[in-house]
Amino acid sequence: MQGLRATRRQSGCHTAAVKRGMRGRIPDTTTSPGPAELEPELLRRLLRAKDRMDAASHEEWPVPRLARVGGVSEAHFARSFKEAFGVPPHRYLLTRRLERATALLRDTDLSITEIAFETGWKSLGTFGRTFHDVTGESPSERRALEKSAPHELEWVPACFVSAAHRPDLTIAVSEKRRQDASVRIGSDLTEVVR
Repeated sequence: MQGLRATRRQSGCHTAAVKRGMRGRIPDTTTSPGPAELEPELLRRLLRAKDRMDAASHEEWPVPRLARVGGVSEAHFARSFKEAFGVPPHRYLLTRRLERATALLRDTDLSITEIAFETGWKSLGTFGRTFHDVTGESPSERRALEKSAPHELEWVPACFVSAAHRPDLTIAVSEKRRQDASVRIGSDLTEVVR
């Protein structure tokens, strides 16, 4: 009997030790997977819905409609979209609308009311309030600032500048090195012969 109790105590201690040792190895489920951890098929579906929002940001895009475009359930779509792109679908759509409104304020002479309705807002007041909350200035202030600022050339990434100034190589570098080496050897031989 005493041997049985000792075995139980040992196994109990062993079980507790195993549990303590496993505690560090249990995956943390509080963090959500990043876009690299989502399935490729799901990412394609999310991108399809995101592309539709980009193409028609002036339209209404409630989650049920986006989920139908993506071919997944509403809850799964909303959760996966946020995991993949870092923002919920409605905030992404809001960002696209504000970007479009800013471009129209800068590049056109449309009235602010026309811009509000063209970018998908149902009310001028809601557009103005949201624009101010996000950018810190009203649409008319933004337009005045954009119109008064000199239009400079946009910054061009260094890789594009390098590509534009890249030499036109018609032969491989190793072939060019061989040609240069043979020219040097030939010039050395002519010096020795003289």
